[in-house]
Amino acid sequence: MKDRKPLKRRQNLLTTMGVADVDWKDATLLRKFISDRGKIRSRRVTGLTPQQQRQVATAIKNAREMALLPYPSQGR
Repeated sequence: MKDRKPLKRRQNLLTTMGVADVDWKDATLLRKFISDRGKIRSRRVTGLTPQQQRQVATAIKNAREMALLPYPSQGR
């Protein structure tokens, strides 16, 4: 247990960019929060607050409906 490194907290990308509200039309911003397979990244990975994570998830889902972002691909 002594060999464990302390976890480095990920910077909150939304606050560093100065984004107050997440918009579903901003596909370039939303692409930073999805993986290469199209899945939404977790809070642990992105470093967002719970409110921001919900906003991002909702915006990504709306952008998927409008065909701006891909749905998760089938991993076979």
